[in-house]
Amino acid sequence: MNDMVAEQEFVDLDAQLIAYRELVQPLLMEVLPSREPTKYLYGPVRQYLARPGKGLRPALCIATCRAFGGDERAVLPTAAALELLHNALLVHDDIEDESDYRRGQPTMHRSFGVPIALNIGDAMNALVLTLLMQNAERVGPSVSWRIVEEFNHLLVESLEGQAMELGWIRDNDCNVSEQDYLVMVLKKTCWYSFIHPCRLGALIAGEQDLGRFNRFGFLTGAAFQIQDDILNLVGRGKTYGKEIGGDLWEGKRTLILTHALSQAEGGERKRLEGILKKPRTGRMQREVDWMLDLLKETGSIDKARSAAQELAAAARLEFDAAYESAPEGADKNFLRELADYVVQRSM
Repeated sequence: MNDMVAEQEFVDLDAQLIAYRELVQPLLMEVLPSREPTKYLYGPVRQYLARPGKGLRPALCIATCRAFGGDERAVLPTAAALELLHNALLVHDDIEDESDYRRGQPTMHRSFGVPIALNIGDAMNALVLTLLMQNAERVGPSVSWRIVEEFNHLLVESLEGQAMELGWIRDNDCNVSEQDYLVMVLKKTCWYSFIHPCRLGALIAGEQDLGRFNRFGFLTGAAFQIQDDILNLVGRGKTYGKEIGGDLWEGKRTLILTHALSQAEGGERKRLEGILKKPRTGRMQREVDWMLDLLKETGSIDKARSAAQELAAAARLEFDAAYESAPEGADKNFLRELADYVVQRSM
């Protein structure tokens, strides 16, 4: 596939993502109370939700539901709940990672301080329940309860994955393996961002075999996360939406850093371990620049690119098994193209 064709296809996919997100945006705004307090709670939440994002999670949920003939009206509260939960987790993640930017703007804690940002994230989490309660009327009590069970699982998995990542940084664990990284990504990224959105859409459409979406969601999600890790190092500045090199400042054990640690020897490895041992505030720009040069010299970024491409190729094969019974159409085609999209996007 040449670059011109790929770019045109992804422009179309970006347009589809916007269309899916626009379906849930009214619900996100409607669920916000109009009462006080506004200045340090509902106002910042409203502004945060208005920031442009990809909307991958509601898109996966809606597209899967419609691909299997489900009712769009029935799936929207769940899709909106996924997007709201995602935003709540981002607010808390940015605090934990000490990040400065999100979607091209200062993070919530940089704008309002940690206490207010924590409360804002908690409020968005609470409002997720308001959206999920709408399911009782739209899909009935039995399916509503199964949706809650899916949300419970994705939350627990996400928190476990986050704990793994934060623990590696706290302990300065420099022996994290590729397998360790993929388990963490399965928990932190794949379940809530890819697997469960597909499962939830299929569930609302009346499908019973939800397990068949697990491999497709894992492979696509892992490819997405590795590409995200790459973009964090070589993205296009402000167009990426997050601080470039933030993962190195935070000491995140990405597949890239894991590979570099396995390749570095002697003094280089010792220096790398010493830099990673420092807190974010104790690292200097020249140390982060040195780490980035090392990642390039060891071929770790190229190694990650190859891994993402392999995972995406496997995801394309799994797509046929997961969506075989869905008739052809725009939603199914969107889902089919997603594996290529997540590894070839540039922002």
